[in-house]
Amino acid sequence: MDLRFLISEAWNNRELLKEGKYVDAIRLVIDQVDKGILRTAEPVGNDWQVNEWVKQSILMYFAIQPMETHSLPPFEFYDKMKLKSNYKELGVRAVPHAVARYGAFIAKNVVLMPSYVNIGSYIDEGTMVDTWATVGSCAQIGKHVHLSGGVGIGGVLEPLQASPVIIEDGCFIGSRCIVVEGVRVQKEAVLGANVVLTQSTKIIDVSGAEPLEMKGIIPERSVVIPGSYIKKFPAGEYNVSCALIIGKRKPSTDLKTSLNDALRDFNVAV
Repeated sequence: MDLRFLISEAWNNRELLKEGKYVDAIRLVIDQVDKGILRTAEPVGNDWQVNEWVKQSILMYFAIQPMETHSLPPFEFYDKMKLKSNYKELGVRAVPHAVARYGAFIAKNVVLMPSYVNIGSYIDEGTMVDTWATVGSCAQIGKHVHLSGGVGIGGVLEPLQASPVIIEDGCFIGSRCIVVEGVRVQKEAVLGANVVLTQSTKIIDVSGAEPLEMKGIIPERSVVIPGSYIKKFPAGEYNVSCALIIGKRKPSTDLKTSLNDALRDFNVAV
């Protein structure tokens, strides 16, 4: 039977999780997510489509998985999810203590420094996940992305229709950046250190004569630094964090340039 149909049936009637064919369907979906055959969100033209039924499968996978003790003395873990394995066969470099859960797709030539990658996420070829970076559930990371040290990419399983965080091809995400709530960072953008992006964060393009405000999306090749603006409250005026687009990545800049070089193009201290 059609996988999508079985998942929908089980989602609407959890009693069906006691039947083998529905359990098998869920396990097959997670296996295909792990291999990158299915995705929780995927590009469609210039936009992205959320596959709610795949997210449903992940949530029900938690329901059908038994708790297990995993030990690697002196460490011990008690969880429902297995960890990814066979990195050599996958062509992935995993540095101790990189941790990726089964059900996360990691393409060849990805480098995982000591970091964490959650179920449902997708990391494409040639990407670097640097030390203590985290990639949340269902996040979509493109090709040749650099997630610098301590970057936090938010996850999302519920609500089902919610878009995950999307970091498109060629982006450079600076140290200690936080990108959550389904924000989309378009191709080849550069985020300076400590930029925080949520759906409510003001993103202000200050590269022209007049400021242009947007939310939820960083346009292609934008160079972004943290900023603030003054907001009035009953108790007075205070600075509120925002993100400032200070220009575009220059054509002369190598796409593999360091964050420091990209910011120095705009005379920003690093």
